[in-house]
Amino acid sequence: MKPLSSLTSHRCGPLLGRVRVPGDKSISHRALMLGAVALGETRISGLLEGEDVLCTAAAMRAMGAQVERLSEGEWVVNGLGVGGLLQPHSALDMGNSGTAARLLMGLVAGQGLKATFVGDASLSSRPMNRVIDPLSQVGAVFEASEGGRMPLTITGAQDPMPITYELPMASAQVKSAVLLAGLNAPGQTVVIEPKPTRDHSEKMLTHFGAKVEVEELDGGARRITLHGRPELRGRDVIVPADISSAAFVLVGAAIVEGSDITVTHVGLNPLRAGVVETLKDFGADIKIIDQRIEAGEIVGDVRIRYQALKGCTVPASRAPAQIDEYPVLFAAAACAEGESRFEGLEELRVKESDRLSVMVEGLTACGVEVEEGDDWLVVKGVGGTGQRVPGGAEVASHLDHRIAMSFLVLGMAAQYPIKVDDVGPIDTSFPGFQVLMESLGATLVEE
Repeated sequence: MKPLSSLTSHRCGPLLGRVRVPGDKSISHRALMLGAVALGETRISGLLEGEDVLCTAAAMRAMGAQVERLSEGEWVVNGLGVGGLLQPHSALDMGNSGTAARLLMGLVAGQGLKATFVGDASLSSRPMNRVIDPLSQVGAVFEASEGGRMPLTITGAQDPMPITYELPMASAQVKSAVLLAGLNAPGQTVVIEPKPTRDHSEKMLTHFGAKVEVEELDGGARRITLHGRPELRGRDVIVPADISSAAFVLVGAAIVEGSDITVTHVGLNPLRAGVVETLKDFGADIKIIDQRIEAGEIVGDVRIRYQALKGCTVPASRAPAQIDEYPVLFAAAACAEGESRFEGLEELRVKESDRLSVMVEGLTACGVEVEEGDDWLVVKGVGGTGQRVPGGAEVASHLDHRIAMSFLVLGMAAQYPIKVDDVGPIDTSFPGFQVLMESLGATLVEE
């Protein structure tokens, strides 16, 4: 067993500088997958080279696509066309990535081939029934471990059926899995989501030549229709910086006195950028500079300067647009003045860890008062009292990269250092996190 790699975060001076964080993980996964089922060459710039995305690249190679790294962030994929993937000779290792696993199950479900999916301990504990159910309707057959978990084997449908599927809860992963399964089905595959979730799949499918229609329904719901069996063509894809990674830098600047940071080329898709609105609700001094469109996605530079935060209520309606940013936003709330209430958090319980319970455990150990419900959290901030979050604890990351980074950020403003027991998982989404944060002025000590 690999030894744990711990890191201790110490209170630091102002975080200052202009940086670009790694590429967007969600877009990186999708670019590799769609490049593999498009005809011709897809050139990808800014691809995230974290462990999760490298697992996706390896899986596409295993199913016959040519996937080559040209230089840092520059990749080329030569695809096989819709329905052209080949049966892999060995299991597809998805590492820590639930996104890669669920999306790729969707792609395989409509391909008429058999594949076994495996993952690390964290991913293997996460139920896959939310995609198994709709993909079974498409015609795929699953042999899963107890509770719908991995390892599991999927036999894709020889004649995939187009389905209309109404999501029981908002999930971009499930929506995307169904749409990808529908690529090789005749007719129209329809997904109805109760509220809008990140739409990278819809945008990228369109970019590669698929016909995708999005209809707004009553009550904020959406109907997404994919016309099956399109001829996808290789395209150039520019991957923006990942707003989920940028969030750790932004919150660091928001809670460390005197900080002034600009994060460049950040993806600002409205269905992903909830963290910006929430930081504004906290009273953060945050501005978008040079907003522009690149490869169908909104990007811009984000500047944030330290300003004392005040507690706020974050509505459930914003959850889909910032679901991965909640752990570090809880850290921000701990440093704010007064109470903050977060609602609509049920999705956090089925991430790489039960992020709600794990954050409660860690915040409590760091001396922060919290109240936890099934799908809500109240954080009682210490800002405005002349005090700091006490800190001085060792926190368990539970194999969750976002938990690890959130407590390292909190340690930058805490009275006493915060130690994270295992920071190895950080490389799944934010390779170079320690070096980048130290370049801005953070003090992170390996022990």
